[in-house]
Order: sequence, then C-alpha cells, then structure tokens
Amino acid sequence: MLTLQAVVLCAIVTTAWCFVDLSFPPGFKFGVASSAYQVEGAWNISDKSESIWDHFSHTHPERIAGAAHGDVACDSYRHWKRDIQMVHELGVHFYRFSISWPRLMPTGFPNYISEDGKQYYNKLIDGLLAKGIQPLVTMYHWDLPQRLQELGGWTNPLVTDWFLDYARTVFSLYGDRVKTWITINEPLVMCEMSYNDGSMAPGIISPEVGTYLCNKHTLLAHAKAWRLYDNEFRHKYHGEISLVNHMFWYEAVMSGEEEITELAQENSAGRYSHPIFSKEGGWPSSIVDALALNSKRQGYPKSNFPSLTKEEIELMKGTYDFYAMNHYTSRQVRKSKGGEKFGSWPINDGPDLDIKLSAHHSWARTAASWFYVNPPGIRKQLVWLRKHYGNLKFIIAENGYPSSGGKHDPDRIAYLHDNLEQILLAIQEDGVNVTAYTVWSLMDNFEWMDGYKTKFGLFEVDFNSPERKRTPRASAHYYRKVIKAHSLDVPRPHYRPEPSSSGINLPSLTLFSTILLIKLF
Repeated sequence: MLTLQAVVLCAIVTTAWCFVDLSFPPGFKFGVASSAYQVEGAWNISDKSESIWDHFSHTHPERIAGAAHGDVACDSYRHWKRDIQMVHELGVHFYRFSISWPRLMPTGFPNYISEDGKQYYNKLIDGLLAKGIQPLVTMYHWDLPQRLQELGGWTNPLVTDWFLDYARTVFSLYGDRVKTWITINEPLVMCEMSYNDGSMAPGIISPEVGTYLCNKHTLLAHAKAWRLYDNEFRHKYHGEISLVNHMFWYEAVMSGEEEITELAQENSAGRYSHPIFSKEGGWPSSIVDALALNSKRQGYPKSNFPSLTKEEIELMKGTYDFYAMNHYTSRQVRKSKGGEKFGSWPINDGPDLDIKLSAHHSWARTAASWFYVNPPGIRKQLVWLRKHYGNLKFIIAENGYPSSGGKHDPDRIAYLHDNLEQILLAIQEDGVNVTAYTVWSLMDNFEWMDGYKTKFGLFEVDFNSPERKRTPRASAHYYRKVIKAHSLDVPRPHYRPEPSSSGINLPSLTLFSTILLIKLF
C-alpha cells in the first residue's frame, strides 16, 4: 500500500510508482505486428497478381513520400526466418501479420490458389508455432487484388461475396493452426483516406459516395466472414474472430463543443462499430440525421449515406468475439466557422459535419505529420467504447511511435511506457477488460503515403542493404524487459523532458518527487 506521503505526491505528479500494482493481469498477452504489403516485397514473384497498392504506387508515385513503393520493402518473402527470429527475441506471445489476397488467390477468386503463396504462409505459421508464438492473422490489410478493383472494389456490393470466398479459402487452409483472426484492418482509414482525398489506394476521390459505400461494404464483408467462421469452422477449430477499428480520440477544444465532439466520435468510432457492437445494431442515429441534412444541403434528392435493411442490420449485429482497437493519436474538435477551408477526415477535418480538428499545443509532434502524442487518449477511448458497447474483451491491435530513425529511440520508449501505463489505469481503475497489447511495428517498413520516411520499427531496417539487415533498437530491448517482467516496473532510459504549459519540467518534478520519497522513508 502507498503511504500518506506517497498519496499526497501522487496527487501532485502522475508517475509509474503511484500505481499500487505495476503488473499486468494474469493471462495478459503482448504482441508485435506487421502487414503483407508493408514488409513482404516480392510483388511480382511467382504467380502473385497486382494489388491495389502495387498499382497505386506505380501509377501515382507523386502521392507517396520519396516516390516509394513496396516492391521489395523488407523482403520478408525471402527473410521470413529472420522475422520469426526477431519475434522470438522479443519474447512476445503472438505475432500479428496479414495474408496477401493477391498472393494467395491471384485471380481474386477461389478458382485458382497459388501453391507458392499457400506454402509461404504455411511456413510462417508453422515457424511461429515451433517457437511457441501464436499467429494472429489479418485476412485483409488493404491489398485488394487490382482485378477486383477494376470491377469496383469496395464500392461494388458484390465485394462482400468475393471476400466471403476468400475467407472460406483462408479458414480452410490455416484455421487448424490460427486461433485468432482479424477480418479487415481499419475500415475507417481504408475507406475515408482512399475516397475522401485519394491519398491511399485505390486513390479514387469520391467523398460524397465512395466513402460511404466502402464503409457499408467492409462491415458487411466482415459480418459474412464472421458468420461463416461461426457456422462452419468454430466447432472444429475453436478460434476467435473480429475486425480492427482505428481510433482517434476526440476531445472538445473548449466548453460548449461537447456535442460536436461526440458527433466526431460517432463519425469514426460509431460508424465503424455501432452496426456490429451495439445491442440495437444499425448506424448511429446522430450520424444518419447529420449526413441526411448534409446531403440535402448539397442538393441531393436523398441522403448519400446508405441505409441498412433489417436483414443487413441482423447480419452485422453481434459479429465479434472481441473488440480490437488500433490507437495512436488524438484530435481536438470544434464546430467550423463560415468560410473556413477543410482538410480531409479523419486526420484533419470533417467537412460533411462542419467539424474542424486540431492538436493541442502541449501534444508533442513526431516524425509523422499526422501524429501528436497524447497517451491519456488511449484510456479515454477505451472508456468511451466500454460505455457505449458494454464490458467487451478488448485487444490493442496496434500502438506505436514514428521516428526519423536511429537505434537510440528514447521517445518511442517513453510513448510505449506511457500508453501501457494508461492501459493499466483503464484496467485497474476503470474496469476495462483489456487482454492484449500489440506494438506497431516489428520493424521499419513501407508506411503507406509516408513511404520509408517514418520509422515505426522496434527493429531498424537498412533499406540500402540487399539483405535488408535488421537491428534491434533500444525500444526492442525495453519491450522485451516489460514482457519478461509482465510489468512496467523495469528500468528505462531517461528521455528528453517536454515543458508543461505551466513551465514546470514534469520529468524533473517526477525525479524530484522520487528523491523526496527516498528522504521521507
């Protein structure tokens, strides 16, 4: 128990030693993540077909930093044994990776299964299991076969059945060994950033129609895959399955902006969660009303936001075994003023709802232009989700920090520590059932529109090396210690202090408090 003096100091300064217990709950699991297009390379090896990201990066190099692409990336198609070794060195319980749809099914359909593609994932799964590491497999991490995109991709309602056929193939091939599945990664990002401003593949700008069709069809595709697993595979393999949602935490700029801030939450978390995780199903009513009003304002005869039939609502409702959340950063929210120019949702603004987004001046910037550091956001987001959808089982499926490079990465260590600290608070004080945490990413990789400019890896990758040499960063050693101790009570390098708004140096105050505690006791 903490003494009276310690409690008083904890009221002044929030530090790790203020916790009664720095240990993670029994059974809490740690993992690390990657995705196929970002690490595999081998874009045209064997019979693999072109993905939308192959096509996008080759035809629109100007939209990606440094005109980069994933043709070789980390070359994990050749260096998968080294990847497994790295995962093993970290001591994690699971490795989250994705299967490339065009590598496994080059036509996009189950009429032809690539033997080389099938064996690549067999080797990766079996190699992980041999090391005692569970594979957590994402079926779709944004690399749709280009052939399907040419038929309309995620805006074509038939894509839900194409995905169902793909899911059946994947479950049939790997379901005996894979016990945790993710259907689709971050539909929020893949729909909003693809169709709002064309910054991601397939790069089609259709914010008033394409975005919302993609939203609906990704959730329906997920639901069909979940129902398939539940009806035909669960009794044989006893696995779990859900989708992953990306969460920006939103908070009001000032008093009086709470209503528009809640609307911002519903426009991201709600639109991509409510049909699946709420008891009543369907879209959030506030969003249906707001987008109908916006469509009318734009001159459309009816709402551009697609409705859901009773059958579709029932199909989607309850199709989860856990809630998987990716979280990195936060935004402040206010209502827009007349004549203001808008950015693009979800990173900048929400023009359809007259929402303006910004970052608080105290949130540290990072190497990624969209990323500001606000660790309390992850806890607040978990609490918001629990409040709206009940006491679900939560998995943090991605959380990480972008740097410009270098093996000494104290800012990443600080970010991981502070986010894990907030997760412990959510567990211990808020009663949120968080069961797993995943660092993005295992190694530096192709970071979409940022190319290779930003580095998220626990392992540094030398992209000038033909062998794509991987070297552990200081953060890899730190994460390994946390996992081994099953606790945050491990040494970590001191990191550069950020001045608070009051002018008091918080890390120095923490150090002062620690010294004072030693003197007191």
